[in-house]
Amino acid sequence: MSTDLSPATRPHDLTRAEPTTGSCTTPEAAASPNEAGAATAPSAANAGTTRTHTAWASVLVMMATSFTLVVAEFLPPSLLPQMAASLNVSEGQAGQAVTITALAGFLAGPGMGILFPRLDRRALLAGLALAATVSNIVVAISGNLVLLLIARLLLGAALGGFWAMSLAVAAKLSAPRHMGRAVMLINTGTTMATVAGVPLGLFLGTLTNWRVVFVVIAAISIVVAAALRFVLPSVAPAAGVGIRMLGQTLATPGIAWALVGHVLVVMGHFAAFTYVRGAFARTPELDAGGVATLLALFGVGGLVGNIVIGLIVDKHLRLMRFLVPSLTVIGVAAIALFPNQLPVIGVAVVVWGFGFGAWLTVITTWLGRVVPERMEAGGGLLVAGFQLAITLGAGIGGILVDSIGVTAAFILGAVSALVGLVLFGTARTKIHAPASERG
Repeated sequence: MSTDLSPATRPHDLTRAEPTTGSCTTPEAAASPNEAGAATAPSAANAGTTRTHTAWASVLVMMATSFTLVVAEFLPPSLLPQMAASLNVSEGQAGQAVTITALAGFLAGPGMGILFPRLDRRALLAGLALAATVSNIVVAISGNLVLLLIARLLLGAALGGFWAMSLAVAAKLSAPRHMGRAVMLINTGTTMATVAGVPLGLFLGTLTNWRVVFVVIAAISIVVAAALRFVLPSVAPAAGVGIRMLGQTLATPGIAWALVGHVLVVMGHFAAFTYVRGAFARTPELDAGGVATLLALFGVGGLVGNIVIGLIVDKHLRLMRFLVPSLTVIGVAAIALFPNQLPVIGVAVVVWGFGFGAWLTVITTWLGRVVPERMEAGGGLLVAGFQLAITLGAGIGGILVDSIGVTAAFILGAVSALVGLVLFGTARTKIHAPASERG
């Protein structure tokens, strides 16, 4: 791909040159003056003006949306006692609100582009945020578990669809050499929500009824939906999105191998993290305050890891493919093997958080380099793999915890992540240099 960009279309950081019609100009469309320039330059000259769109604002709005959707996903664990009592069900039954959300996300991730092949991605993202609003409102007024679970299915579809589409939109909004940074910012919203979701729900639940908490998150969802509609530029859908495109993406050399590695890394994380409080209980010195501190350290590690790796992944992607998942392996294994060594556990939690917090940034940047023209299909596959891994990790880990003990779940987690690291790191894929580095 040629990168001889004219001054009007040259990307600076996360800046895009955009026609006055509001359509989003991609690097592919603007890269070659021989191909695209001949068509676009005269029209711009005739119009007499070109509007420059700075993508930072769009990326930040998408970060806020990611935060809002993931907070909604993780509210039930912190509100389970209230929800179960109100609906007259067990806490285990109420907990299926999380499982069914993940299941819907698994199906919606790769399916969203197929369902809406021609819809402007700005409108689609705003619509998904509105769907989350409806879900949270229905949850708030649910009088029985069945209605609540149906509403959570809608949230899962919105969450899975948003993740899949946001990766492709981020690729179009960012200069190719800075895609990792754009993805890092969006993932920062997810990381912050993962860290803050349960504590925030717990805090709000002590102040008011659990139904009011869902009304609050519904109101925030409306705000981010409006922001998506009015801040994002128009983003055309990728060409040829469909089942065939998913199959072609999977058939790309090395992709299937690497995606299995992705599933195993994430599965290893959730096989352990779902039962991390049980693992901490093996350490006699840890009281409730100590557990809360360790969870906070995990969250801080995840946030820092996402930011730090996001700043360097564009230049050091090959190294990050091995380094980042190895940190999850080391952290999980250390907690499994040294239950009575509090200093070791403290360091392990930070290392684990750092590694897993950066994982989505690494694999998304890798995907953008391997199949840059198929980001919608690839993003859908990533999301489907992530949600499948949550289900498998939490499910298999729970069986091991009940039958053998929490140490077995952590060993499974470390082994699964290690195998995933090897598969992902050694997948024979052609990694293209950013467009700005190709002559």
